[in-house]
Amino acid sequence: MNKPHLDPNWVDPDDAPDLSTPDWQAKFAEADVFQGDRIVRRGRPPLAEPKVSTTIRLSAEVIDHFKTDGPGWQSRIDAALKDWIAQRRAG
Repeated sequence: MNKPHLDPNWVDPDDAPDLSTPDWQAKFAEADVFQGDRIVRRGRPPLAEPKVSTTIRLSAEVIDHFKTDGPGWQSRIDAALKDWIAQRRAG
């Protein structure tokens, strides 16, 4: 059995609104914060030396060791590698 045709004027309530209308543009303009003629960016400021995303294969033993202390295990691996580099440079 075929589904009946929908009313051609029906609008899906989940459709995104047209954000180019004057009402939305006014809301966007109010949301921007300026200092002089510069817009103030929200969120976390960019880092001077951001980390680089990479893929590395480590033994399960190494991963388990760092994960046992909970969240932040990738940062702890990064710190351990930095310590290793510093020791190699020093001696």
